[in-house]
Amino acid sequence: MMIQQAFAYKAKEILEPDDNVIGLAIAGSWLTNEIDDFSDLDLVLVTRQRVSEDKNIMLDYAKRLGNFLSGFTGEHVGEPRLLICLYADPLLHVDIKFLTIDEFKVRIENPTLLIDKDKQLEKIISQTVEKFPYPNYQWIEDRFWTWVHYALLKIGRGEYFEAYDFMAFLRAVVFGPLLHIKNDNLPRGVRKVELDLPSADLEILKLTLPMYDRKSLFDSLRNGVLLYRQLRRDLFDDGVILHNETDKKVMSYFEEIERQR
Repeated sequence: MMIQQAFAYKAKEILEPDDNVIGLAIAGSWLTNEIDDFSDLDLVLVTRQRVSEDKNIMLDYAKRLGNFLSGFTGEHVGEPRLLICLYADPLLHVDIKFLTIDEFKVRIENPTLLIDKDKQLEKIISQTVEKFPYPNYQWIEDRFWTWVHYALLKIGRGEYFEAYDFMAFLRAVVFGPLLHIKNDNLPRGVRKVELDLPSADLEILKLTLPMYDRKSLFDSLRNGVLLYRQLRRDLFDDGVILHNETDKKVMSYFEEIERQR
């Protein structure tokens, strides 16, 4: 048994007698049988009374489940209901999302149920539909060329670390999700691109990885633009309004900045 599985089944034993607990579910790689030695564990704890408004109660629940080292809430990923935990003996990363029964109705996947008192979660799953969030193509197009201009400003000023990090942002928000969609995968940023993308697409994505120097940053950004244009042709329909004039102006500025030394 993997350490993630052992932890989950132990959590079930600990939480099942709790009157406030309606259900315990498992999400993430557990659902696709992709758990390995490097996987974290994604738990969903559904309670009668809302727990997520009080971090101390969230921590109390987490500390009951194992040799708790530390934990913090997930505002940095837009999810304050999430407690990100690290446990010892063995060392294990566990994410615990604290939901009420109504909040469980809105979900990106159907989790595996370990605890389901009175089959309340099973009923919700049968009556509602999970929905994974897909990027809005117009939202991306409205921003992309301004993002390219921003990266050019950073390179032009010599703020190479800023530009380097911004390329990672573009991969996570634009290139990775769109490449996943092109290949009929869920648009999970750059997660598992090494496994889920065809080698040709992966090699193209690698061209957006810069070295720490001016020329490499320009090259990676230009490769990103070429990749975006191709993905736009592959994926966008006629309902997406393209900012061709902005594209033209920004790429003219690109050439101007690139010529400077």
